[in-house]
Amino acid sequence: MASKNKPAAQARSKAPKPSKDSKKDKGQGPPKAEIVVTLTEKQAAKPLKGSKVITAQDLARHTGVKVSAANAYLREAARSGSVKRVGGYSGHWLYQGVSS
Repeated sequence: MASKNKPAAQARSKAPKPSKDSKKDKGQGPPKAEIVVTLTEKQAAKPLKGSKVITAQDLARHTGVKVSAANAYLREAARSGSVKRVGGYSGHWLYQGVSS
């Protein structure tokens, strides 16, 4: 409410605005996940052996890499013959490890 002597804009109490830095103290909160960009044969071996078929999304989730890195790895592995594409559609392909 505005008093009789002060305009409405001045009657409001002005609370100090928190600074942008005080919203979140550095070092608090959960640590951010580290995203690995490349995928090696050793990293991909366990998820490939443990499942009948795998997608790039599954491989990325199990190994902690980006989906684009997992997709690139699976395409290259399909070219080299270590995995084969067995199904899927429109970029969401299913891959199966080839037993040696």
